[in-house]
Amino acid sequence: MPTITAVTAHDVRFPTSLTADGSDAMNKDGDYSAAYVVIHTDDPAVKGYGFTFTIGRGNDLCVEASRQRGLPLVGLLVEESVADLGSVYRLLSSDSQLRWLGPEKGVEHLALAAVMNAMWDLAARVAGKPLWRLLADMTPEQLVDAADLKYLSDAITRDEAIAMLTELAPTRAARIAELDESGYPCYTTSAGWLGYSDEKLRRLLREAVDEGYRHVKLKVGANRGDDIRRLTIAREVIGDEARLMIDANQVWDVPVAIDWIGALARFNPHWVEEPTSPDDVLGHAAIRRAIAPIGVATGEHGMNRVLFKQLFQAEAIDFCQLDSARLGSVNEILAVYFMAAKFGIPVCPHAGGVGLCELVQHLSIFDYVAVSGSLENRVTEYVDHLHEHFVEPCIVENGGYVLPTQPGYSAQMYESSVEKYSFPNGSYWVSVA
Repeated sequence: MPTITAVTAHDVRFPTSLTADGSDAMNKDGDYSAAYVVIHTDDPAVKGYGFTFTIGRGNDLCVEASRQRGLPLVGLLVEESVADLGSVYRLLSSDSQLRWLGPEKGVEHLALAAVMNAMWDLAARVAGKPLWRLLADMTPEQLVDAADLKYLSDAITRDEAIAMLTELAPTRAARIAELDESGYPCYTTSAGWLGYSDEKLRRLLREAVDEGYRHVKLKVGANRGDDIRRLTIAREVIGDEARLMIDANQVWDVPVAIDWIGALARFNPHWVEEPTSPDDVLGHAAIRRAIAPIGVATGEHGMNRVLFKQLFQAEAIDFCQLDSARLGSVNEILAVYFMAAKFGIPVCPHAGGVGLCELVQHLSIFDYVAVSGSLENRVTEYVDHLHEHFVEPCIVENGGYVLPTQPGYSAQMYESSVEKYSFPNGSYWVSVA
């Protein structure tokens, strides 16, 4: 029976700022980065891989926090740990000294995500299943036992969550078969980064249409005139029938957001994403009331399940965009999915960062199979870069994620990529120093 012997963390950074990949009104020059965690055991063939996402400076803080988060795992038996990941999550999240740095927000919570992502990857590998299948094969009671429902009883109870899951359990196989044929629908942000030229924008939009995408997203919010010009180009290329989403990345105050979105309403955006501070529940609610029927989407910077509870209770959003590397891994994500299903809010996860597409494909597939049972107004982000660094990269065909088949959470990076892009001593960063 293997035992966990070490948890290592690596500062991996990719120079995406050089090509303006990932550029938006708030974050103009990010280097997509990962605090990359490996769980080691006394069996070299048994490992778990996970990460949290940042955009450069400060990634080293997440790396050190992840190392400390992982210390309580050393010495645990793998078989017992992967059989009860709810208990492992509670073990790590109960460290009162680390919690003081949050609690449940910021670097310490990002670190919890990285380590628990690696634990879920380990569990799926031990089971010989892709993560989505591991979750889909769990009973309603097992799923609820794994979820973090603390502070949520005024929004959803354990019994309510079990009842929802039980109702859909008999038809899970049919939805798996459906996704095996069609894939899980996704939209692309690859064309819409703010730092791209109009020529590049037009070319990438044409490519997206040719590849079968019927949903595309553009960054907005830095200059109103530029936004109008770029959205005009977008509608010229994708037509009036395709869904066009816009993303302001938190740059507006509430009145500014309402006014600015009004100026862009003629382009018929399906949603506006992060129109103001991600913590401003009442601000999102005010914007939503003012701009309807344009939808409001947010969540990639949603720090924990309690914030999502408030967004749902305040009727502040139309689309929930949880992030696989900001919430406390699958344990906390399960709780958000349960609440979203109860409140009737579609979950469209954020995936605009290194490795996030690899993770969220599993989450979205599981949601359809076991929690929501619906694809209505559900579409998951896809960004076409940096997948080559992953051993099992996600695959998108005809605007849909193909179901992963390999065991794990698709989080393992090639050792050569980790070596080359480790900061500051990897071969790439040494060569440009």
